[in-house]
Amino acid sequence: MARITIEGAIASGTRKRVLKALRDVEKREFPALLLRIDSPGGTVGDSQEIHAALLRLREKGCHVVASFGNISASGGVYIGVAAEKIVSNPGTITGSIGVILRGNNLSKLLERVGIRFETVKSGAFKDILSPDRALSAEERNLLQALIDSSYAQFVEAVATGRDLSPETVRTFADGRVFSGAQAKELGLVDELGDEERARVLAAELADLDEDCKPITLGKPKKKLLANLPGGALLGRVAEMLETELSHSGQALWLYRP
Repeated sequence: MARITIEGAIASGTRKRVLKALRDVEKREFPALLLRIDSPGGTVGDSQEIHAALLRLREKGCHVVASFGNISASGGVYIGVAAEKIVSNPGTITGSIGVILRGNNLSKLLERVGIRFETVKSGAFKDILSPDRALSAEERNLLQALIDSSYAQFVEAVATGRDLSPETVRTFADGRVFSGAQAKELGLVDELGDEERARVLAAELADLDEDCKPITLGKPKKKLLANLPGGALLGRVAEMLETELSHSGQALWLYRP
């Protein structure tokens, strides 16, 4: 049995690491994969690529079981629903199914300090979400259509993965978060339990010995902050800030506590 972890905000680094590990799972023909998710979500495209790779792996006969840790929200849910089964702790923070896109309107501040942007553009919308002005009504409608399209994709993935109707998913896919126990009532997860229970379930599905120990692939590299006092928390904050800044103005499947 293989084991892959998805921790922290999902961005290009996570995608590259996880996709490489999934190729290793396929190459080594592991009959089961334990997918541990402890993530608030992240970028749309990166989450979709991991989701698609998991579905391809299942098509090749590998049984995938997801284990939700402290938090598995937004893009973490999108990835999780690609699994055959989902096991969640009762107190896991999950849900936050939706899409968010934010820009910063700094026009008042810039005016106060005497800074003015001079913009030359090739089209009416090329400077959309520029920080020196507010959105026009037309720009807002355009961005809302973008968000609605991404949201529809999210709802469809959850509905397909959890064998629910899109209409049912939309009743709780409004950005709200809920506990693992609530998620089970909604049909978003299959069982309540810890990672050990998810491991046993994966072994059962793949007809492996119940005591089979998973081999962790694609371990994330340790970051410098992790070695400092309180480094784990600082590292998470830095990672979230990096995702926020590097994807400003980009649609995100990201839970914002």
